[in-house]
Amino acid sequence: MFLGRIALLFSLVTPCRASVWALSVRPGVHPRTLGPYGARRAAAEEPGGVVRLSAALAAACLALGGSLAQLPAQSVGPPEDAAVFVYLVRHAERADDGTNDPPLSPKGLERVEALRHLLADAELTHVHTTDLRRTRQTAEPLARDHGTRLAVYDPFDLPGFAESLKITPGRHLVSGHSNTTPALAAELGGDPGEGMGTMSEGEYDKVYLVILRPETEPVTILLRYGIPSGG
Repeated sequence: MFLGRIALLFSLVTPCRASVWALSVRPGVHPRTLGPYGARRAAAEEPGGVVRLSAALAAACLALGGSLAQLPAQSVGPPEDAAVFVYLVRHAERADDGTNDPPLSPKGLERVEALRHLLADAELTHVHTTDLRRTRQTAEPLARDHGTRLAVYDPFDLPGFAESLKITPGRHLVSGHSNTTPALAAELGGDPGEGMGTMSEGEYDKVYLVILRPETEPVTILLRYGIPSGG
């Protein structure tokens, strides 16, 4: 069983050049960036604040058993059939229209484009959302991109939803809220990280990735994408 920390180098492919993000990962614990500002800095340096995460993100599962150098190139790809990869995001910025169910703002729509770019090669198999306009508008474009249907879940039954995710192999995107997103990461057995277990009112740029494999501790990875938001 993997017990120590592994430094992973992810190539974050962008339209104009590649940036390298070094992470320290261990089962059940979020990574810490080894370089100044980590992915937040990389995102800010790119046009439109977009960093693209290739399908090689599946290599994060290496934190459970080995190093990148020990694996053949063909093994860095889609996860095995029994694995569950869950990307958890808060909905993008909402408009202030005076209603209880506002749509996304223009800034929020821009963030959705950044999320689409980030997960373009993630090969999502399931996309989940709460039944509100802002979460739907965040998730719908990605469901279309990956040829899957949008599934509505109950944010008031996160334990039940987490159990359903755990037994459904594949690559899931969950569009949620500032309070439900880190809470769901914890329900999945992940660790949102000390000081990172909540999201502030103005924080929209976090993506939690929780990786679940049989008979292995969950791995939690914290990413940031798009234009940095308040936190």
